[in-house]
Amino acid sequence: MALRPWSQARVVAAFALLLALPLAASAQLKVMISGGFSGPYEQLLPEFERSSGIQVTTGSGSSQGTGPQTIAAQLARGVPTDVVILSREGLNELVAARRIVAGTDVDLARTPLAMAVRTGSPKPDVRTVEAFKQVVTQARLVAVPGSTSGIFLAKDVFPRLGIADKVRLKATPRGAEVAALVASGEADLAILPVSEIVHVPGLELAGVLPEEIQLHQAFAAAAVEGSTQLEGARRLIAFLASEQAAGAIQRGGMTPLGRRAAN
Repeated sequence: MALRPWSQARVVAAFALLLALPLAASAQLKVMISGGFSGPYEQLLPEFERSSGIQVTTGSGSSQGTGPQTIAAQLARGVPTDVVILSREGLNELVAARRIVAGTDVDLARTPLAMAVRTGSPKPDVRTVEAFKQVVTQARLVAVPGSTSGIFLAKDVFPRLGIADKVRLKATPRGAEVAALVASGEADLAILPVSEIVHVPGLELAGVLPEEIQLHQAFAAAAVEGSTQLEGARRLIAFLASEQAAGAIQRGGMTPLGRRAAN
C-alpha cells in the first residue's frame, strides 16, 4: 500500500537526517532499478557517491511482468540487492511478498504515458482518444514494455476502447528494447512513460496520452529485506527524495514527489 502523504513526509524527513551523518568510506550498495526512473538516477548517482563516500553497483530489471529479469524474480532467486527503485505497482507487490523493509518505501517521482516515434518521423496527433485509436490501429507495429505501463495498455486501455484485436502489439521485457524497436524502424511507434523517452537517442516524444486513457505512473524506492547496508540504503533513498535531486528529476520528464511530500 502506498504511504499516506503525511506518512511519506515523515519518512522523507527522517531519511534526510541521515544525509548529514558520516558513513564508512568503504560502504557499498547494490541497487536494482527499472527503466522509468533510470534517467534521473544516472544523473544523480555520481553526486551521491561523491558526497556520501558510498560506492553503488547498479543492476536492472522490470517493475512487473513475467520472466526471469523482473525485479521480483531476481530477488526471489537471491540476487544480492539493498535498494530497489521501480513502479509503485511493482513495489506494492514486493511489499505484499515481504521483500521490503517496513517503513522504508518512498515515492520519488511521477511521469505520464506518451507516444514516441523514431527521431525525424512525423508526429501523430494523440490529443484525443479517437485520434489515439486511429493512430494505434493503423500502425504497422506498436511496441510497449511488458511491465507496468504495457500491462495497463494491453489489459485495460485497448480492451476498454474495443481495439484489443485491432492493434498489432509487441511487448518486450524492458523499455530499452521498446525504444530499440522504434529507433531501428521495426515498430512505427512506442507507448512508454515520458521518462523513458526523453533521454533515449533515436526516439522522439510525439505526445502525451489523453487523460481518459492515462496512467500517471509513480516510481518509488525502498530497502530490501535482508540487506546488511540499511543505513546506506536509507541515505540513498533520502538523497533521491530530496530537494537536491528535484532538478534532475524534472529534466528527466518527471514530477518530484519526495520533495513535494516533504514540504
